[in-house]
Amino acid sequence: MSNIAIRKQQFIPWLLPLALLIIWHIFTTGIFAQNTRFIAPLTVFSTALDLIKSGELLESVVISTQRAFLGFLIGGSIGLILGLINGISRYSELFLDSTIQMMRTIPHLALVPLVILWFGIAEPAKLILIVLGVFFPIYLNTFHGIRSIDPGLIEMGKVYKLTKIELFKHIILPGALPSILVGIRYSLGIMWLTLIVAETVAADSGIGYLAMQGREFMQMDIIVLAILIYALLGKLSDSIAKFLEKRWLQWHPNFMKN
Repeated sequence: MSNIAIRKQQFIPWLLPLALLIIWHIFTTGIFAQNTRFIAPLTVFSTALDLIKSGELLESVVISTQRAFLGFLIGGSIGLILGLINGISRYSELFLDSTIQMMRTIPHLALVPLVILWFGIAEPAKLILIVLGVFFPIYLNTFHGIRSIDPGLIEMGKVYKLTKIELFKHIILPGALPSILVGIRYSLGIMWLTLIVAETVAADSGIGYLAMQGREFMQMDIIVLAILIYALLGKLSDSIAKFLEKRWLQWHPNFMKN
C-alpha cells in the first residue's frame, strides 16, 4: 500500500468530526450567537487553555484515567480468567455460569444508589461500578471465543501430542483471541460510560466532577469541554484496542497487511 493511500486512510476518519466542528462554529456564530444556551467551540478551546495553564484540567484527566483503567484492569482480568476457565471446563461452567448470567441481567448502573450507601463517594464506589461494567462483555466474549474453536484443531493438537499448556498456547488462546479483543473494545466503551455516571453522581475529583462544578455555576463551556474530553479519551482507548488487534492478529485474514 502506497504512502498516499495510507495517509488517506488516516485522514478520512477525521472528515466527519471536522465537518461537525465547522457546523458547530457556524451554528454558534450565526443567528444563535446571542443565545446563551449555545457555546462556541472557540470559547470551549479558550477555557481548555485556561484550565491547562492552571493545571486543573490535567489533574482531572489523570485522576479519571487512573480510575477508568484500574477498574478495567480488575474487572477485565476477572472476566478473562473466568471466561477461560468456564470455556475450557464443563464442570466449572455448570457451577459458575448460571450465577454469572443472573448477575448480568442486573443493570450495573442501577446499583449506583446502593453502592453510594455502602461506600459513599470514595474511590471504591467508582471502581466497583467500573469493574461490574467491564466484567461481563469480556467474560462472555472470552467464553464464546473458546467454545467457537474448531474441535478438529484441538484433535489435531492432541494427535501431535501437544501438552495441555502447548494446546492452550498454540490453539485455544489464538483461536479465542479475536473474540476476546472484541470484548475488550466493547468493555472500553462501557468503562467510560460508567465512569461518566460515577463521577457525576459520586465524586469529588475528576472530569465528571469538573462538569458538575460547571453545572453548579452555569459554566456551559466547562460542561461541553468535559464531554469532549470523555469523547477524546474514548477514541484514544479504542485506537489502542485497534492497534492491539492489528498487532496480535497479524495471522488472521482480516488483519493481514496488504
